[in-house]
Amino acid sequence: MLLVQRSVFFFAFSMIIWSCSKPELPGLDGYTPPPGFPEMEVPIDNAFQADRVALGKALFFDPILSADSTRACASCHIPAFAFSDTVAFSLGIEDRPGTRNSPSLANVGYQVALLREGGVPTLEMQILVPIQEHLEFDTDILVVAKKVGQVPYYKDLAMKAYGREPDPWVVTRAIAAFERTLISGNSRFDRWSFQGDWNALSPGAVRGLQLFQSDRLGCTSCHSGILLTDQSFANNGLYEEYADPGRYRLTGKESDRAVFKVPSLRNVAITAPYMHDGSLKDLSAVVQHYQTGIKDHPNKSPLLRSVQLTDGETNDLLDFLESLTDDPFLHDPHFQSQ
Repeated sequence: MLLVQRSVFFFAFSMIIWSCSKPELPGLDGYTPPPGFPEMEVPIDNAFQADRVALGKALFFDPILSADSTRACASCHIPAFAFSDTVAFSLGIEDRPGTRNSPSLANVGYQVALLREGGVPTLEMQILVPIQEHLEFDTDILVVAKKVGQVPYYKDLAMKAYGREPDPWVVTRAIAAFERTLISGNSRFDRWSFQGDWNALSPGAVRGLQLFQSDRLGCTSCHSGILLTDQSFANNGLYEEYADPGRYRLTGKESDRAVFKVPSLRNVAITAPYMHDGSLKDLSAVVQHYQTGIKDHPNKSPLLRSVQLTDGETNDLLDFLESLTDDPFLHDPHFQSQ
């Protein structure tokens, strides 16, 4: 019976993932995306090279990017938590609280639109947002590049990586190059689905997976594909009135008010708290929201439905979500600071 269930799931799931190719990432010897992942689209002027990734990694963990040199990218995107944070709002310089929950950066190179409202199309451009944001680094890329250029190690590495000194172009591209290597795809779910390890999922997690993909719950209407997000934008009935305008801030359309990007569910068990404002503290609260907490809002997704789960079904669903945690990714020394 399990063989049939697994085969049916794999066929259905494979219809909504991009590809089952296993390409090499050029320039990084031995670095290969997990089974099931497609070749990543990388800008021609920022192709993968080891020196570029090394420079970007060093800058990612260096607080030199912030105005007072107290906050780094890794301050809000912590490797041990799939490059997310553990608080509702991360703190910028001078302990200034942000206004949105920091999302995981795992597999960010496969995202087609960045930020909660999807207003930034590339990682190279996204780097500029926290640098200039008053509540985050509160500085200017020109100032950052000047500081970086005064560090001999960075200057030497920039010349090796890009053939030029660490100007704004180099700084943004190096960090983007590192972030594109944050590929997470070796969870128990992946080993069960794509690597032939039929013992990787517990019976409860398999039942939870079946619930997740069932018409009754409809989770895969939004959380599909290899990233477990269709990368669309939706309102999930968190509030009747929102303090955050969501995608409206980008488009000015009332139909986009309080609409946010559907997040990936990979590593979701360790990226609490949840929602755009970090208002739900754990996965049990998230599951409960979709049972009894959905609020009316003019832009609430028509796909939402209130579903009642038994205690056993809830536990099974949580078991499946926990199976999406990629422990090898979290402990890979490539992703740790030196």
